[in-house]
Amino acid sequence: MQFKTIALAACAAITLAGCQWNDMQRAGAGAAAGAVVARATSGNLITGAVIGAGAGALCDDVGGLEICN
Repeated sequence: MQFKTIALAACAAITLAGCQWNDMQRAGAGAAAGAVVARATSGNLITGAVIGAGAGALCDDVGGLEICN
C-alpha cells in the first residue's frame, strides 16, 4: 500500500510541476507532494514538505528536465 501511495504522489508531483509557471508555484506543489510522501512513509511532514518545496523550486534549473519548464 505504501509503495502505491508513494508512486501515485511522485506521478502527481511530476505532472503538477509541469503545470506551474514560476518557482513559487512549483515549490508549493513540491511541498504538498513531499508532505504526502512523508505521510505515506511515516516520516516527518515538515521535513518532507521542505525537501519537496526545494525540489519543486529548483527542478527547472536542472539541465535536461523538460517536465519542469
